[in-house]
Amino acid sequence: MKSVILGDGILGSELWSQTKWDIISRKADNFHAEKSDLEEFLLDHSASSPLRPKYDVIVNCIANTASYSSDHDQHMAINFTFVQKLVAFCNQHNVKLIHISTEFVYANNPSPPRETDQPLPDNSHYAKSKLLADYYLSFFSNDYLICRLLHKENGFSPENVWDCQTSGDQVKHIAPLIIDLIKTNQTGIFNVGTGDKTLSDLSEHSKVIAPPEHVPKDTRMNLEKLQKTRKQI
Repeated sequence: MKSVILGDGILGSELWSQTKWDIISRKADNFHAEKSDLEEFLLDHSASSPLRPKYDVIVNCIANTASYSSDHDQHMAINFTFVQKLVAFCNQHNVKLIHISTEFVYANNPSPPRETDQPLPDNSHYAKSKLLADYYLSFFSNDYLICRLLHKENGFSPENVWDCQTSGDQVKHIAPLIIDLIKTNQTGIFNVGTGDKTLSDLSEHSKVIAPPEHVPKDTRMNLEKLQKTRKQI
């Protein structure tokens, strides 16, 4: 199984560091989610006709993660329309698509939700565009894995942290969970995290402050499916 990572942000870079899978990015390869031809980057042009895909698995780490930006068009272009393009490519060439979603799709759920619960996102363009992509994959992708999660950079230590609850963690702890799901060929939707905590648990020397009114206070997820699957790996 040959895999490629799209995007070299915090998560994409950590996945590459832990796996040494191929990685394609804007900075290194001039790859642009909105403009680049997927076939140019993802098909083997050295082979004789017909062209075949270079990879069995595409891990999409490209996203607009400006959580509270008011730029609706940019969120939709990167978080949804680009995913539509990836689904079409992967279906055509029998490639599995790994989609990185967010625990923010559960921002308004009353208790830590399971994967089978109806997500209730907040009113941000970020959460709604990510959830729209989740739904699109579940309806139209032939072979996919959706990982809903939150990750922070390694060494996360801002001066202030919001008083919020999460299932997320530093990326060095989140990446191995994703890698194991990929390597064991899991499919469908997984909540991915390391257990209930506050942001201050990730940065114990930061000052805890009240979050703005529009910020979700609790995006914890039920992780029983992940935990059960990992015991069977």
